[in-house]
Amino acid sequence: MTYAHETRRRRTFAIISHPDAGKTTLTEKLLLFSGAIQIAGSVKARKASRHATSDWMEIEKQRGISVASSVMQMLYREHVINLLDTPGHKDFSEDTYRVLTAVDSALMVIDAANGVEAQTRRLIEVCRQRDTPIITFVNKMDREVRDPLDILDEVERELGMPCVPMTWPVGQGKSFGGIINLRTQAMTVFDSGSERLPQDFETIPLTEQAQLAERFGLEWQTAMDSMELATGASPAFDEAAFLAGKQTPVFFGSGVNNFGVMEVLDALVDLAPAPKPRTSNLLVNKQPVVKEIQPEDSAFSGVVFKVQANMDANHRDRIAFVRMASGKYTPGMKLKVQRTAKELRPTSVVTFLSQRREAVDEAYAGDIIGFTTHGGVQLGDTITDGANLQFTGLPFFAPELFMTVILKNPLRTKQLQTGLDQLGEEGAIQVFKPEIGGPMLLGAVGQLQFEVVQHRLKAEYDCDVRLEGCQYTGARWITADTPAELREFTNAYPQRMSLDAAGTLAYLCTSPYDVRLAQERFPKIHFHPLREHAGLALGSAG
Repeated sequence: MTYAHETRRRRTFAIISHPDAGKTTLTEKLLLFSGAIQIAGSVKARKASRHATSDWMEIEKQRGISVASSVMQMLYREHVINLLDTPGHKDFSEDTYRVLTAVDSALMVIDAANGVEAQTRRLIEVCRQRDTPIITFVNKMDREVRDPLDILDEVERELGMPCVPMTWPVGQGKSFGGIINLRTQAMTVFDSGSERLPQDFETIPLTEQAQLAERFGLEWQTAMDSMELATGASPAFDEAAFLAGKQTPVFFGSGVNNFGVMEVLDALVDLAPAPKPRTSNLLVNKQPVVKEIQPEDSAFSGVVFKVQANMDANHRDRIAFVRMASGKYTPGMKLKVQRTAKELRPTSVVTFLSQRREAVDEAYAGDIIGFTTHGGVQLGDTITDGANLQFTGLPFFAPELFMTVILKNPLRTKQLQTGLDQLGEEGAIQVFKPEIGGPMLLGAVGQLQFEVVQHRLKAEYDCDVRLEGCQYTGARWITADTPAELREFTNAYPQRMSLDAAGTLAYLCTSPYDVRLAQERFPKIHFHPLREHAGLALGSAG
């Protein structure tokens, strides 16, 4: 049996950008135009009762930023679109990196005034490592912004691939007249206002040159000249090059004014790829055998790329977000967690519209489904309906910041342990338990992660904690060729040994020289700055 018809209808993509480029607003508008939501919540209007659908955590509502990636599913033009909104803030980049392993393409949002910013660069790098196709949306054209040719030039330099304009702006800021759609050979006239729907915008075919020139004057002439330059210098759109991550189609618009968004939604259906095959390691006689899993295969398989505790504060539940890689999900299926070989019995299985959840009747490769569990599932776990598979590639980065956790009320020790176990499994922060005992250590990529964890420990687990600085400045996961070598090393550095949330052994460093000295002393120990799931396939020694 093959599910090719269903998998070809799927589009699974992440929205990536620097904070404040308008990513969450664009997410809202895509949901609005596909009919998934009736009213778009402004991300800025935090005092209003209406918040952006994709920002559901209390702390997100207070600060007006996305701190956790959220998943939304919508139907548009007979296609099932799975959209993952990622946190833009660099302190939450780990969550974003993991989300990028679960998608088939990315929509990059660029602020037309600021161009390509620091956080966008990092995310581009991750996309390039995975050859993820990127669609580019240049936002905020209704403001005073940079010249579109400049922006294209910068995107090409940063991405290391040519841009192919699909729409082109006429004017900018107060004189923004609209966009020329090169695919339909028509100009859509800009009209500000966030209540307008795409069908309300006036469209004039490019054959009406005289009318357009008269109406938009100098702006029209300038746009035509620069568009000619841009299209002359760009290659024609090449589907194979785009899918291989070798060129990016570019769209212009203003998300907050609902303008130019429909063109992006259409491009996601027309250009973005359907689910691709995924490589798995099949364990045969305890030896890994590489196998390519096709999305249309009949056997169910998927990988957990995110675990979120307490999405519903009343139920203390945990949701494992699973990106389906093959097969079909139906309620009541018998599923197995490959790492533990235990049966997975979710209490409910849902699809998402951010916090709104709906029970799943069926799901196919490319879909993101949520298993409500009470533990036993970790980030990176492979889940199947029986076959022995192991998907790899979910990264954990060695933290650069460390804090010691001090509990204000010692009677809450059990709650603290539960909280840290769950938040560690979730990947909200990395939790290290020193082998010689003593307080737990938290490791983070960015300072804001500590604040969020402190906030959540109090709100979700009723644990008031103080976070104190400590001497550690880094960690490396360690492996050795033989158990004897590992034992010799751990005996030499008992104070430096700790276990992370997945039970993987890590060496804590107080300076960059620590690793070098330890490496010289123990050449057969491997130090890893990156680990993939559950101690499998650790990254190259660092």
